[in-house]
Amino acid sequence: MKSILVVDDEEIVLEEIRAHLGFYHAHLAKSGRTALEMARFLKPDLIILDIIMPGMNGFEVLDQLQQHPHLRQIPVILLTDDDTPAMQVKGLKSGAVDFLLKPVDREILHHRIKLHLNFAEYRRSLEHSVSELENNIGLSFAELIECKDYNFSGHVMRTGKYAEFLALSLYDEELFAGELSLSFIETLARAAPFHDIGKIGISEEILCKRGCLNSEELKTVHTHTVIGARILDDIYDRIPSRPYFKMAELIARGHHERFNGTGYPEGFAGEDIPLCCRIVSVVNVYDACVSERVYHPPMEHGKACEVIEQGRGTEFDPAVADVFLQHNDKFARLGEEMKTLSLQLGTSPALREICQ
Repeated sequence: MKSILVVDDEEIVLEEIRAHLGFYHAHLAKSGRTALEMARFLKPDLIILDIIMPGMNGFEVLDQLQQHPHLRQIPVILLTDDDTPAMQVKGLKSGAVDFLLKPVDREILHHRIKLHLNFAEYRRSLEHSVSELENNIGLSFAELIECKDYNFSGHVMRTGKYAEFLALSLYDEELFAGELSLSFIETLARAAPFHDIGKIGISEEILCKRGCLNSEELKTVHTHTVIGARILDDIYDRIPSRPYFKMAELIARGHHERFNGTGYPEGFAGEDIPLCCRIVSVVNVYDACVSERVYHPPMEHGKACEVIEQGRGTEFDPAVADVFLQHNDKFARLGEEMKTLSLQLGTSPALREICQ
């Protein structure tokens, strides 16, 4: 049964609307602040919101809902006795989807609710389909790079998941509160898998060389950061409605910067390095350590954690490294799960044939 949150400071209005909502699970709130608390807890399918209320009015509630990544998609119908165009324009600009005039007509109420619930369901379905497509595009890019770099198998998928989990752990610890949000983490999870896309511009002879690279080869590998950033910047210019490509560009360019300023390509230090890069930097190194490469066997998890600890404050942001180390056992379990999944899924048959 769909749930509807009705918000009005007048008891008689709340009861009147509740009486009309026999087909739905109705929740009632008598103030804007109570409504926000209930919305965060209940995640209703639709909100009917009075505009004129003491304390926090309807527009202020709408503004708070719009700032929350998991509440902004809830359709909000405003209750008002002011049907002027100016009021309707203000409401629509604030994020409302429709208006209901007081006193509420039962037939109009049911029609508006059904209309917006159906539209919200369609939008969620469409967004899910687009999200699945975009995620698969990211993994397809990763598989293309696997054709060039045999060290790369599963690395992109694991790094994305590690980055998301590390960011969530930082969020739970209430670190970087001014920058780290659930919306940021969602964008990071999509952006991180593109971090090594620039390797598509590096020759297989260098990427798959056994043993140490010479200085010229090392310089060539370093260019994968700027190559990747340029590719992703071009994609973002074409699809500016997908902000994760902008973050992906930052990560591609900056995931080899070092906290003490000795990294590449820019030599940025400390908080001049974007937070998304400082997060990916830790998990990128960890996965490289515990994975088999043509130039080294996989390290044990404990040894890889020692690498992270030794890089704390020099290569890595100490706050980010500390949270990684605090939860290192969970990363070990996540890595095993991801490697199992990678073996089960494998590379697509067409790409396997190309790579042979």
